[in-house]
Amino acid sequence: MLRKISTYILICFSFILCTSCFEILEEITLNEDGSGHMSVTFNLSKSKSKLASIMLLDSVNGRKVPSEDDIEQALQDAIKQLKKTDGISNIKKTSDFKNYIFTISCDFKKVNNIDAIFKDAIIQQNKREKTAFNTTNFTFNTSSNIFQRHYTYDDAVKKSFYRLKNEDQKVFDDASYTAIYRFKDFVKGVSNKNAKISPNKKAVMLRISAMDLILGENTLENKIELTK
Repeated sequence: MLRKISTYILICFSFILCTSCFEILEEITLNEDGSGHMSVTFNLSKSKSKLASIMLLDSVNGRKVPSEDDIEQALQDAIKQLKKTDGISNIKKTSDFKNYIFTISCDFKKVNNIDAIFKDAIIQQNKREKTAFNTTNFTFNTSSNIFQRHYTYDDAVKKSFYRLKNEDQKVFDDASYTAIYRFKDFVKGVSNKNAKISPNKKAVMLRISAMDLILGENTLENKIELTK
């Protein structure tokens, strides 16, 4: 299962390295009982004109350009294998090759079901690259009504970044990671100073530049306290 998901991630990464601007969007809608819906979107629409030209080539900067069939197959493989993950259901994908926007979404019974999707992949990544990423990314305490996005920075990320070619490093200059969390209850407070609470007090958004994440100058870590 993880090999298929990892293949999808690697294809997306190689595709990202062919462009100059992209956004990764992480969205979670959480129910009061801890179940919910999650989607992850790779949005490369700001570079769609450049990507349309690149897709006609075999490789760029020594990297193979994935075809539409490569991307579709990776998405299908990921969905097929995600269906085997406990607590995960209603798995869907969308592919927009006109605007270069790709999404995978699913429902989950418990927040820790999300962690199970990538747990083994993270463990293998840590062994291979000698990193120390946390396999627990999300928790929800129904007693305290606290939802938490965990994130542990590893300096190995910065070292890996500086090993990239200059032209590959520039890809991340205008890239960003956005997290949006929606709740049934009102949000009382957040721990991340860069997180913004929506006017209706039922959603939190955190947008971070890719370079800030790579260099460890900002974090996805966020503890969100909800009303009981």
